[in-house]
Amino acid sequence: MYAVKNQIYQDMTKTQKSALCNFLRAFVKKSPELSVEDIFDKFIEDERYYFEINNPHFEFLENYLDDNRFIEETILYLKECRKYYDYKKKQEPIIQAQKEYEKKKRKFLQEVKMSKETPTKKQLYYYERLCKKYNIEKKELSSKLEARDEIDRIINEYSRDFENIDGFGD
Repeated sequence: MYAVKNQIYQDMTKTQKSALCNFLRAFVKKSPELSVEDIFDKFIEDERYYFEINNPHFEFLENYLDDNRFIEETILYLKECRKYYDYKKKQEPIIQAQKEYEKKKRKFLQEVKMSKETPTKKQLYYYERLCKKYNIEKKELSSKLEARDEIDRIINEYSRDFENIDGFGD
């Protein structure tokens, strides 16, 4: 797409070219169900309409709309945009899998880090309160990870017991 972008609209300024290309790319992205020719026709139709009502998106296009070279270059660029978005869509499952892998990796690394750090005062206080509340014998917690896991275990274990007693479980 970028190679094509460098070859087209040579007689426009950088700003004009950039604005037009960004607009066309967005047009392709929001119309995945339309063919390139339909997108081009809709673009030309819209631009002619805006010129008629004297409110064009791109004033500099007035002289270009009927130019064969402009038409060819625009269709070429639209095709490249379509290829780009089709490729991106095909890559989506791979990208999602990569994100999931990175998420698991971050979680694992966080747990490794937590296993090496001493528990916080809040964790120790909360653990102590839970032990007191449920008459559990306290044990020495050596890491944030251990404290987190022990607190989670107590909450899960005793919340199930309360659900069953109240009749809300099962």
